[in-house]
Amino acid sequence: MTDAESQTDATDRLLLQRMATGDRAALATLYRSYHGRLCRFLSRLTRRADVIEEVINDCFWIAWQKAGDFRGDSRVSTWIMGIAYRCGLKALRQHGEEPVEDSNIPEDRIPATDPEEDRELRDWLGKGLQRLSADQRVVIELVYGEGHTLDDVATIMQCPVGTVKARLFHARVKLRNVLPGLAERSPTAKEQAP
Repeated sequence: MTDAESQTDATDRLLLQRMATGDRAALATLYRSYHGRLCRFLSRLTRRADVIEEVINDCFWIAWQKAGDFRGDSRVSTWIMGIAYRCGLKALRQHGEEPVEDSNIPEDRIPATDPEEDRELRDWLGKGLQRLSADQRVVIELVYGEGHTLDDVATIMQCPVGTVKARLFHARVKLRNVLPGLAERSPTAKEQAP
């Protein structure tokens, strides 16, 4: 864990301690801190913005209730992502849906400040991610998008580390096989062809 990650986790732990005593301002601070990350993460399970917001609210309701029970065995971010993941799966079951198998990050969840080249790269990678299963996309998002360790991801997804490693391995193999073909079909590649 880097110094910045350690400092962030220490701050998050203090916020949880304050939440355990009923401090609503601490809850609001933690909510604002995690909202964007959770939106991006949950968009790997569903495209429905209403379900994503419902899950985030459920996640923080549980965090509010259980703040005093946090044992500190993991980073606070791992604990919150785990709650969000389980709430997300539960919400999908309640809505009679399965995790999306062809998800892209919804356009309103992508920062608009990137240059056009970055947008093309995101689109290309998004198309590659569409080819992965929901579990593989979640593992990719948690490891590469959120910077969680494999142990953290296993905690979040409540599965063995070996399962996380297998999902990550198969996701990377699949991306390695499909991304070159997708690059050949992109409009930019066709424009540059002689």
